Formats: sequence, structure tokens, C-alpha cells
Amino acid sequence: MAITNEEILKSIEENQVKFLRLQFVDIGGMIKNVGIPVSQAEKALKSGIAFDGSSIEGFVRIEESDMVLKPDINTYQILPWNINGGKVARLICDVHRPDGKPFEGDPRYVLKRAIQAAAKKGFVMNTGPELEFFFFKRKDGLATCLPHDFGGYFDFPPIDDAEEIRQNIVEALENMEFDIEASHHEVSIGQHEIDFKYADALKTADNVITFKFVTKTIAKNNDLHASFMPKPIFGINGSGMHTNISLFKNGKNAFYDESKNMAVSDTLRYFIGGLKKHVKSFTAVTNPIVNSYKRIVPGYEAPVYIAWSGANRSSMIRIPAARGMSTRVELRSPDPSCNPYLSFAVILMAGLDGIENQIDPGEPTTLNLFHLNDEERKQHGIESLPGSLKEALDNMETDSVIKNALGEHVYQDFMRLGRAEWDAYRISVHDWEINRYLNII
Repeated sequence: MAITNEEILKSIEENQVKFLRLQFVDIGGMIKNVGIPVSQAEKALKSGIAFDGSSIEGFVRIEESDMVLKPDINTYQILPWNINGGKVARLICDVHRPDGKPFEGDPRYVLKRAIQAAAKKGFVMNTGPELEFFFFKRKDGLATCLPHDFGGYFDFPPIDDAEEIRQNIVEALENMEFDIEASHHEVSIGQHEIDFKYADALKTADNVITFKFVTKTIAKNNDLHASFMPKPIFGINGSGMHTNISLFKNGKNAFYDESKNMAVSDTLRYFIGGLKKHVKSFTAVTNPIVNSYKRIVPGYEAPVYIAWSGANRSSMIRIPAARGMSTRVELRSPDPSCNPYLSFAVILMAGLDGIENQIDPGEPTTLNLFHLNDEERKQHGIESLPGSLKEALDNMETDSVIKNALGEHVYQDFMRLGRAEWDAYRISVHDWEINRYLNII
């Protein structure tokens, strides 16, 4: 239900809110905020709050630094904990230029633009991500790589030491109107997953940012560190962000057609065709850091191979068993280090390109792709995802659909930051090299 400025001001007064956090994200998906006293709430709601955009990575140069944060009033929430004894509320904001136009470098605007492109074709995209994360112990206030427990998939206390902390996170999220579906220990030691209900792509992206913020805050309050790093520990499974996607048209699920094979529509097949065509390019966005490519390797249940299937979890793209209004595509390659606004935008535009151009995804595979050798996969025409951030960026550089999905401003800054990260990694001397070579060469 939509809320009004007047209702927000009334809530601030009735709940004795002392402070407002105006939140947004940078190109890397890092949450930023400007704090204001509630005496400025009416001004912020009416005309926004100015800030220096030149200090935000990937925004603007110093000579054009003035930006305005305009709160999306539908994101108003009172945070489920007090700060310095007072209540604090947050509003997620859109970034605008001083003349009132949306700022083309705002990741939220990039997703809104993709949503509008889908709407012109009659589609609404819903997404439901499954974020995995680790709890690590802290020492002297800093995070370590020591897992909080030694539990495994679906383990129960006392092996799972984090159930109470997960429950605290669930309760906090429910207080912020999340609809939580499940909470459990994941496969790796110290690894966990909390699933929340799908929603339209913009709301879900907002929810991903909020989820990470809440999880990290509650972990810190328990002297732990919550990490969404894709592969923090060698030799065990990394953390993914499997993303469930559906398109609706005229209130009906456009992916469902009971008259077709597998009861999936041509729209779904073409959408998958678009994902397969562009995945090597948009992987730079959905898996945006050097560490992402330590997860996407064979042997750890990671979706390395570009194929689609029904229930086959060795495929990068699968269609879960539910049909009717629940028919959906599960894209298993993204990881939780990504910017959800940019990721959902490139996924949507890749799928729409598949629909518009009727890109045939080929036949679904029933093979366990993890058990095939390179030659067997080649015979079946199954390619692999990029093996490094550099390879993914090189692919994106030649893909006009993904470049246009991001827009020129975001694309240029994303490439600049990605290339800089790869170069920093490439020229660094790592512990592995020292341990392997120092005493023998």
C-alpha cells in the first residue's frame, strides 16, 4: 500500500524517530547514506537533500559534483534497533541532478530504465534471489576467516551455532515487512542462507541491499562478521545468489504454457536464449570482483557450464518444478557481491533481447555436466562461463545489448573500475606464490 509524505511525518512523530538515513548505492553496490535530523524530514521529502556526488565512486567529476537525493517514500522503514538510545528510520533514494533529471549514473535508475523497457512490451519482471553468506569470528574488532561453526547443510543446533543469530536477523527483517520463506545452515562450515519472498525487480533489489545491511549489523552486534564474499575459503563451496526470475503479462505468468513441452512457453524459451547469448558478457556485472571467479570453478556445485534444464542443478539455468503462476527460471551464476540493481537490469535486457529476436536456447540437458570431460561437453555444444574478471570484461566490451542496458555513464565507469581491480590483482604478489616459489627458485 502506498504511503504519503504526511503519513511518514506522522509516523516519525508517533514513534519518536530521532534521525533519518537517506540511503543509496554506488556502482559497486556499496550502500551509502546521508544522515539528517528529523527537523529536516519535511524538506527532504518535498525537495530532496543535496550532496557531493564527486566523492562517490563512479558518480561525477568534481566540477559537476552537485547531486540531489530524492527519497522513495515507499521505502520508509523504522530500523529494528535503536542507535544511541533513539529510533532511526531509513528511506532509499533516487539520485537526481540539480535540474531535477534522474542521474544516469544511479544504479537504481539503470534498473528503472530496464523495467520501463519491459513495460513497453507488456512485461513485469519479478525476481527472488537466494543469498548465501558466511559468519566469521572477529579478533580485535577485525574480521578473520575463522568460521563461526562447523555445521553443514540443514544442520541443527548444537552443531549449527548460529540458529539464534539467524532468528534475530529474520525477526528484524520481518519487522521491516520482509516476507521470510526459509532460514537454514548451508553446505559449508560457517555458511548460511535466509530466503525472502520474490517481488518486482526494483523492490527486490532494494530488499537485497537492506538484507545485507541488516545481516551485517546484527552479526556485528554478536561480535561476528557477516561476509558476502563469493569464495572466502579455499576448498569449500562458495556463496552464490541464485536468482529466480519470472515475467508477467496482463496479470498472468508469461513463462507458463500448459500446451507446450515441459509446460513452459515460447517466451520462457526465448528468454533463456537471451540469457545464454549474453551471459558471458553480463557475468562481469553479476560476478563483478576478482574473487567471484574463484567460486565459478568445477567441483564445488558452482554453475560453470552454459546450459539449461528442468530440475538439473548442474546447469547454469534451470526451471524449478512448480508450474502455473509459479513458473520461473533460476539463474544460478550470480553471486552476492554484485550490485542487484545493475544485475537485474542486465539480466532483464538480455532476456528481452532473446524474446524480441526469438533466440532458440537449444534443447534442455538432462546430463550431469559435472561428470562430463571437456571433449564430451564440446560434443554437446556446452561452453563455460568466463574464467576471470578480465575475460568477463572483455566479453562485455563487445556486447551492445549489455552496454546499452547499463547506459554509457555506468558502462564506462564500470569498465574503468573493473579493469583497475584486475590490474591491481594481476600485479600483486600473493601468498600462494611465496609459498610455492620462494624456497625453490
